[in-house]
Amino acid sequence: MAAVGQGTPVRTAGAGTVLPPAMVPHPREELFTVLVVDDHPLLREAISARLRTMGAGTVHEAASVAEARIRAQSTGPCDLAVLDLGLPDGSGLDLVTELRSQGWNRLVVLASSDDPYAVRSAFQAGAQAYLLKSASAAIVTDGVKRVLDGGVYADPTVAPLLATGTRVPGTDNTPRELSAREVEVLQLVADGQSNKEIGEALNLSALTVKSHLSRIGRKLGTGDRAQMVALAMRAGVIR
Repeated sequence: MAAVGQGTPVRTAGAGTVLPPAMVPHPREELFTVLVVDDHPLLREAISARLRTMGAGTVHEAASVAEARIRAQSTGPCDLAVLDLGLPDGSGLDLVTELRSQGWNRLVVLASSDDPYAVRSAFQAGAQAYLLKSASAAIVTDGVKRVLDGGVYADPTVAPLLATGTRVPGTDNTPRELSAREVEVLQLVADGQSNKEIGEALNLSALTVKSHLSRIGRKLGTGDRAQMVALAMRAGVIR
């Protein structure tokens, strides 16, 4: 193939067809592969169609966690995955974590919830973008492009939720930063689990869980579990 330069025609491999320079694809317009996971057929088809207009070549579709796992195993990591969180047979967040561990580096969550906990959980699980299903086509396009270019993106509606991070105002109304592990522990406390149950869920000893709770209590200015949970819920850190 001839070198590409200013005004140089380009011959496509094996086809014998010469394209004028203006029709040579920009690198961002090159075909990419996608896995779309959503249990609503019409929405899944609409997402796939939008991605094809953006340059997606092969689009794999799945309607459940089980089906997505089969597709992922057969294809290997695609250039992009677009995942719904509310799937009929499991958590989309768990699927994000699994794909991330298997080398899928560009994961976009498309969800119906703008709940702060869901948004933060998606990014903590390894997603690069969080888009709402109610988003306009332009926002979806912007988000996907950002992720394909190696960046991260949050739907404008949920972006302010991330700006606050995991800061929780204590009993003196002074915001305190909680670690990701401390947030996990508090969420399990909110779910009614004991220190032993929390330890089993997070692969920690009950003593370590107690230490986390003591540290959270010092940060928030209270040793009362119920009050810790209430403060974190009001801040939108846990659900």
